[in-house]
Amino acid sequence: MTKSKVITHGCRLNAFESGIIEKALLSENVKNTCVFNTCAVTEEAVRQARQSIRKIKRKDPDCRIIVSGCAAQISPNIFAEMPEVEKVIGNEEKLKPHSYLAKSDSKKIEVGDIFSNKPISPYPTSPNSTRTRAFLQVQQGCDHRCTFCIIPFGRGNSRSIPADFLVSEIQKLLERGHKEVVLTGVDISSYGLDLGIHDGLGKLVATLLKEFPAEGRLRLSSLDPAVNDRSLLSILNTDQRLMPHIHLSIQSGDNVILKRMKRRHSFSDIISLCEKLRKARPDIILGADLITGFPTETAEMFQNTIRVIEKADLTYLHVFPYSPRIGTPAAKMPQVNYTTRKQRAKLLRKIGLNKQANFFSSLVGSFANIVCEPKGRGYTEHYAPVRFVEPAKPGEIKKVKIVDNKIDFLFVETV
Repeated sequence: MTKSKVITHGCRLNAFESGIIEKALLSENVKNTCVFNTCAVTEEAVRQARQSIRKIKRKDPDCRIIVSGCAAQISPNIFAEMPEVEKVIGNEEKLKPHSYLAKSDSKKIEVGDIFSNKPISPYPTSPNSTRTRAFLQVQQGCDHRCTFCIIPFGRGNSRSIPADFLVSEIQKLLERGHKEVVLTGVDISSYGLDLGIHDGLGKLVATLLKEFPAEGRLRLSSLDPAVNDRSLLSILNTDQRLMPHIHLSIQSGDNVILKRMKRRHSFSDIISLCEKLRKARPDIILGADLITGFPTETAEMFQNTIRVIEKADLTYLHVFPYSPRIGTPAAKMPQVNYTTRKQRAKLLRKIGLNKQANFFSSLVGSFANIVCEPKGRGYTEHYAPVRFVEPAKPGEIKKVKIVDNKIDFLFVETV
């Protein structure tokens, strides 16, 4: 391998940062190097990263391997002890081009204290060759300490990128031809708190939308249901360019489990927020992250999660059986049997597939506007995946008719 590459594990923020890493490798003319931008959300994610590293090294013994990302930030020694790895760098260091240069006197581990960071340094977005959806980081880190989550120790405290920089980046993305922008971060619901701004995310969205053309589209990544952002509700109500799809980090429907998770919302808070979202945007579609088999979860507690799915009328479900993460309080709690965790996850996924299938069926015969992506794909305003019957040019916004419903996507034709 002569050309360097980045292998991305994990979240959209990692994907955004991988673009910065790719740009750094090009700017420093780094050759024959594979950078693993890792995830630490579960022990399995760490295991998969290590497995992938070994596989790449077997395939190309001369390839330099550098490991970064949250797993490297939290557990650098795990990777430094691997003979395949030349260097381990932290989440701050990975964004600096000189970190990828080969130096005879450099340390194998270059991982700083993530909690000692000053305000976040904004980085320009990297061009996207598909000229369709673009990701824009607005925030970094998390101030909360959910008992199942290790990510704050990989990302540090919550820090917001100033709105004037984000306005400039939005302008660049639109000039490059992007029709849709997704705002991403670790906890975007907290945007602005470190800057002394209340309802910061809604106010940021309103500011950014001033730069958008009439056909532009703005999406949000996962939101915290504990945050009641009145500005965001107002924008949902008045501006159709903010897409009618919201994904919520709910995790459970049981109040006792939510407290043991150290979440800041309750069953009634979830229902109240979903009602407010629907009042602001009657056609909105809601999704959620859900964890099954959290420590001490009984069958009755699990039923409360099913209840919240039904009462909140959630459509897109991202379901995860609980996985103990070393270093988190939940890993020391009484554990639910592994088989039970998997069975509960299987049931929730089945419920989710039925919800999605019913929604997809209801769309057949209706019309939507699609930002065309490569290979004849795209998404509706409500984030339903589509396939074009006939080829469509990537980057264009097409009005389509939904003509058929498959399990995982919809068939559409232009009108």
